[in-house]
Amino acid sequence: MSLNIFLLWLVSIPLIKIHAGPAPRGFLLNCGASETTKVGNLDWITDEGFIQVGNKTTLDNPDLAPILATLRFFPDTTAKKYCFVIPTIKGGKYLIRTTYYYGGYDGGKEPPVFDQIIEGSKWSTVNTTEDYAMGLSSYYEIIAASLGKTLSICLARNEHTTSNPFISALELEYLENSMYNSTDFNNHGLITVARHSFGYNGDLISFPDDQFNRNWQPFEDANPVVESHSNITSTDFWNLPPSAVFTTGLTTSRGKTLNIQWPNVSLPSANYYIALYFQDNRTPSWYSWRVFNVLVNGQNFYTNLNVTATGVTVYATSWALSGLTQISLAPSNDSMVGPVISAGEVFQIIHLGGRTLARDTSVMEDIARSFNNPPPDWKGDPCLPPEHAWTGVTCSNDKVVRVSNINLTNFGLVGTLSPSIANLTALKTLSLSGNKLSGSIPDMGSLKELGSLHLDNNAFEGSIPQSLGKLPKLQEIFLQNNNLKGSIPDAIKQKTGVNIQVTPGNHLTNSA
Repeated sequence: MSLNIFLLWLVSIPLIKIHAGPAPRGFLLNCGASETTKVGNLDWITDEGFIQVGNKTTLDNPDLAPILATLRFFPDTTAKKYCFVIPTIKGGKYLIRTTYYYGGYDGGKEPPVFDQIIEGSKWSTVNTTEDYAMGLSSYYEIIAASLGKTLSICLARNEHTTSNPFISALELEYLENSMYNSTDFNNHGLITVARHSFGYNGDLISFPDDQFNRNWQPFEDANPVVESHSNITSTDFWNLPPSAVFTTGLTTSRGKTLNIQWPNVSLPSANYYIALYFQDNRTPSWYSWRVFNVLVNGQNFYTNLNVTATGVTVYATSWALSGLTQISLAPSNDSMVGPVISAGEVFQIIHLGGRTLARDTSVMEDIARSFNNPPPDWKGDPCLPPEHAWTGVTCSNDKVVRVSNINLTNFGLVGTLSPSIANLTALKTLSLSGNKLSGSIPDMGSLKELGSLHLDNNAFEGSIPQSLGKLPKLQEIFLQNNNLKGSIPDAIKQKTGVNIQVTPGNHLTNSA
């Protein structure tokens, strides 16, 4: 299990996982499935309609859980990314979980390695080789906000990808406003590093105990385990942890410091969100409280924490960690009992690397819809990450990322050219030569940066827009071999230094 700057952390889960109770809010996609699958009381729907590319397959293993028995894989090596687009609430906060179980679906022995992208930012690299060798599936999680009405989650090949990327399941869970609300989700995301219930050794705690379907893994070490004698109300905590994680805890003897190495892996140097949950496990009374200091790697995290039977949480919005981490709970000299801890969460804080200007993204989505057969990677952010921009699209490297060039020459495109292209005001070149596009050429009078327009060898009809003659930087206009009628506008003929090609083809009265 390796780590890099993006914290390539994955969590192993058993091959069978059953839920019960009403469904959480969001989408549960059973990738590659042909019909809705019920697991416990949860309905996992197919991923049809959320993605338009990839192939489906079923693993030949009757012992697999339903959400691991099918998968979607992506054999098209020409596509720069393969994107799911999920409807969301604008401004909503979501937990996104991707699940992978290779199962040797392609006859290979090791799973492929590839990247995950959320909107325009690389989220992590998927490497499930170690888990698969132990017969386990793997999942990755991130908490992020949706800044629009949809959220894109994409897979992409990288330099280590030797076979086809795949995915078994994709989940989006809508989170309450109070949860993790000290994070600036306009610019950052939280990658799950660890989420544990201390002193617990049972099955994974998840839905319905956790209404948001978070996975709380068991965690035990050499420290004594205690059981709680009172109930916790989840709504008393901002992050709404399930009451089930307070049923046990780790403790130590009176007067001793409780030390826990957690998480149990070495972390890359970065900033982390840390949330720790505590409850005095004793029967509620005037004396059921504990006071101690909380330290992380020897540094004061919280001083004189008063833990009662009703529970308490402390957190750090941003805390620098590197290597192995030790949580220490140090009691005061007059403390009557040892310290105790119930649960904890750690997330790596990542900066989301920007997004293409929303207007340009909307225009590119309109253009994609106007083509009957757009390139397979024309989903998600059109420009970002830069190495995974849409096929044929190049963009500016400015603080505000804009679409600057579109070149889809000889792509066999069928359809029309959306009039919304007039809103790509940073566009410098548009090359759609050698396709089968029809309909009229839209007005492009607002494209003041456009220097080259190649629409030749298509099936465009109607007249040449007068507005092309008003574009100050336009130096090339190639329109030959279409079905245009009328005449060349005077404003175009009067422009100096412009290379205008309208023949052969077309039916223009002054094309000579």
